[in-house]
Amino acid sequence: MTTRPADDEQLRTLVQERYTQSIAVVSGQPAQERGCCDSGCCTSTSTSGDPITSNLYSETELNGLPIAAALASRGCGNPTALAELHAGEKVLDLGSGGGIDVLLSAQRVGPTGFAYGLDMTDAMLAVAERNRVESGVENVKFLKGIIEAIPLPEQSVDAVISNCVINLSADKGQVLREAYRVLNAGGRFSVSDIVIQGQLPEVIQKDMEAWAGCIAGALEEETYRRLLTEAGFTAIEFEVTRRYSVQEVAESGASASIAALSQVERDELESKFVSAFIRAQKP
Repeated sequence: MTTRPADDEQLRTLVQERYTQSIAVVSGQPAQERGCCDSGCCTSTSTSGDPITSNLYSETELNGLPIAAALASRGCGNPTALAELHAGEKVLDLGSGGGIDVLLSAQRVGPTGFAYGLDMTDAMLAVAERNRVESGVENVKFLKGIIEAIPLPEQSVDAVISNCVINLSADKGQVLREAYRVLNAGGRFSVSDIVIQGQLPEVIQKDMEAWAGCIAGALEEETYRRLLTEAGFTAIEFEVTRRYSVQEVAESGASASIAALSQVERDELESKFVSAFIRAQKP
């Protein structure tokens, strides 16, 4: 089990390395070299692959998009369906990966709207730009940067979305403050994320593989609500979309740390990890 570094910058670098390696999922490398989901992830017909990242998009949504956009996704939900985007709006996707949610958002906001994707990984940005070109979508721009320091001015967008990325940040409060900053008044925060409804055992918190697999960085729901409130958001809502068994959590990258737990501790975790739609508004 690789231990999570205490230094935030080192953590960011390790996450970046893991997700750079995971680009192998669109280049045919062996499964053991891939990231948190296999080649069947993120498609509506998949019955295999990572239990957190599978079966997120409908065939209708995927129709017309490059297959690489779906295969490069590491999400845990479909925030484009959650955000209720309207024609002419501007939207920002935090941690845009292969670009699937940005491309879907661009379709929803139409030619008079605009979709930004923000990612820190060069390999992901390159895949996303190739997907944009292949899709023929013009109202999209992919930005390089970190979600704790969004490279956009204040009040730039009408909606901020994210798909199982905020849990990877070591400073989630800063991410939420940045999201609040770039939103217009009345703007919406609409994300999918992994949340734990209870307390996360310390051994999992320190497991780097579990962190990269979207498990160890999960916030407790009440902490998430508090950080949103402290950032200035109102109308905060949580909607559980999936619950995960301990076995599914182990398969998503936390096998070593789950094995280190007692049976009582494993029983306490059963179905406590969830994918959730999280909504909030900037007044």
